Amino acid sequence: MIAHLRGQLIAKSDNQAVVECAGVGYCLTISSHTFHALPRPGEQVALHVYTHVREDQLALYGFLRPEEKQLFERLLSISGVGPGMARNLLSFKTVPELVAALRGRDVQALVKIPKVGQKTAERLVLELHDKLDSFGVEAQPAPQASPLEEDVLSALLNLGYQRAASERALAKARAHMPDESAFEKLFRCALENLSR
Repeated sequence: MIAHLRGQLIAKSDNQAVVECAGVGYCLTISSHTFHALPRPGEQVALHVYTHVREDQLALYGFLRPEEKQLFERLLSISGVGPGMARNLLSFKTVPELVAALRGRDVQALVKIPKVGQKTAERLVLELHDKLDSFGVEAQPAPQASPLEEDVLSALLNLGYQRAASERALAKARAHMPDESAFEKLFRCALENLSR
């Protein structure tokens, strides 16, 4: 099992890095945060490695910082979350941002990440919110909706729309309207977003 590699960075792209150690080039899948923190090709690099073994595949995942690897492994412990999904989560949020969202049960922050659905986000929050104390990041509570937004959301739900879709439509509507918008205006805009 490969746990750590130190050697010359041969090449890097947005999701892969090739590191040469003792004449062997290892291809590792990396997050976009690790990619941006890597030095230029030709320089020395040390990566923490997670080795993923399946019947038909052996894949290496590289991390510049140990806490990123630790969170990756915690994410993999959740049913339905594979290495691709875990890498995706760590590419769109830094470790502190992701830990804060999970500890704060901020499902909406997770749903905004591409390829993360409502059920997956809820499962992540449910199973990890109280298991991340070792990362030393405070919980970031989900932003509270205003009474006006609650009324609009309630009206959309009463019309039969799903909660996740309604919340996204409402957030999009709110982003394009002034804070003092009236109920009718905000409701119509959210409704238009749902019908697109």
